[in-house]
Amino acid sequence: MENYDVVIIGAGLAGLHCARLLGKRRLSVLLVDRKEALDVSIHTTGIFVRRTLEDFDIPDDCLGPPVRHVTLYSPSRRRMELVSPHDEFRVGKMGRLYSRYLDHCLRAGVAWLPGTRYVEQSRVNNQIEVRLENGHTSRWVTTRYLVGADGANSRVARDLGLELNREWIVGVEDVFTGVPLEGPPRLHCFLDPSVAPGYLAWIAHDGEETHVGVGGYARMFEPVQALENFKASLRGIIDLRNAKQGERRGGRIPVGGVLRNIANQQGLLIGDAAGAVSPLTAGGLDPCMRLSSLAAKVIGEYLESGNAEALAAYSGELFRARFASRLWMRRLISTVRHPALLEMTCAILRLPFFKSFARHVFFGRGSFPDVDVKFAPHPKCETTGVLP
Repeated sequence: MENYDVVIIGAGLAGLHCARLLGKRRLSVLLVDRKEALDVSIHTTGIFVRRTLEDFDIPDDCLGPPVRHVTLYSPSRRRMELVSPHDEFRVGKMGRLYSRYLDHCLRAGVAWLPGTRYVEQSRVNNQIEVRLENGHTSRWVTTRYLVGADGANSRVARDLGLELNREWIVGVEDVFTGVPLEGPPRLHCFLDPSVAPGYLAWIAHDGEETHVGVGGYARMFEPVQALENFKASLRGIIDLRNAKQGERRGGRIPVGGVLRNIANQQGLLIGDAAGAVSPLTAGGLDPCMRLSSLAAKVIGEYLESGNAEALAAYSGELFRARFASRLWMRRLISTVRHPALLEMTCAILRLPFFKSFARHVFFGRGSFPDVDVKFAPHPKCETTGVLP
C-alpha cells in the first residue's frame, strides 16, 4: 500500500497552493481530484484583490488587465461610481493558473492522481487509510495527515468529525470574449433582490474576458433563469450581441464565515471546505491563499515535531473575530428582500460619509492575518521560497 505524509483531497486553488508548499518542505504529498483536467468545470470567477497580488506569486500571464473602477447599481439601476488610485482587482485565467500551479506541485515532488474520487477514511494505529476510486477501481493509500480541500460540502470534513458549512449562496455565471469595452476595465455590481436575492449580480469586464453572473440564496431563486433574465436586461451597459460565449461556471459559496472547528490530529480543512470566504463580499481567493499557507506551515510543524500543540494555531475561532462585522452585515443583507428598502440603502450609500464605507468594502485591505511562512527553497528553484 502506498504511503504518504499528506493526502490532499481537491485540487482547486486551496489544494494546489497547500500541496506545492508542503512539497517544497520535502514532505511526500498525494494530491487527488475527481476531474481529469483542472482547466475544465471551473467554479470561481477568479477575482484577485490587490493584497493577494502583492503578497503571493500569481504569474502575470495568468491574470487579466488591472481594474480600478467599480460601478454599484441600485434596483432601479441608479449608479454610484467608485474609483481607486490603485490597481485593485485582476481577473484570473483560472484554468491556466491551475495548470501552472499543478506544474509547480509536480516539480516539488507532489504525486498527482486525477480522475479520482475520495470515498472514505479510517484510522489504523498511527496511520490514516484513505479509500479512493477511479472509475470502478478502488485503491487504498495510507497517510499521516489528511487535508480536505473538497469544497463547500466537504465529505472529508464529515469523515474527520470537523465542522460543516451550514450557510451558502449559489452562484452561476457565463464567461464571454469579444465584448466591446467602453472606458476602462470595470467591475459592475447590481443590488437587486428580484435577480440576486441576498447577494448581487455582477459583470467583471477587463477588456479580455467578460464574466456575467448572479448569486443568491438557493431557496429564494432559480439561478439559471435569473442569469438569463439578468443578461437580457443589460442593454446599454454591455453589448453581448457579437460576444462569443465560453464556459458556464457555478457552484455553492459558503457565507457563514470561517468555521470554528477546522482541524484535529487526523486532518484539517482549507478553502471553501473551511468556510474561508468573506461573509459579506463572498470573495474567497485571498483567504484561500492565506489559510492554505498557514495550513502548510502548521502541518509541517506538526508532522516534524509530533507535537499536537502545533495544531492550535489552526483554529477558526482565531479568525472569526476578523469577520464579526461582516457576519452581522451578511445576516442583515439576507433579510432585505424588498427593492424599495435596497433602493433607500443605495441612496444612503451615495452620501459622502457612507460612500467612504462603500469604498472600504470594495477597496479595503482587511482579510485573514498575514502569515509568516518560510520554506526551504526547492532544489530546482533559483529564488528562495517561491517557485517561478
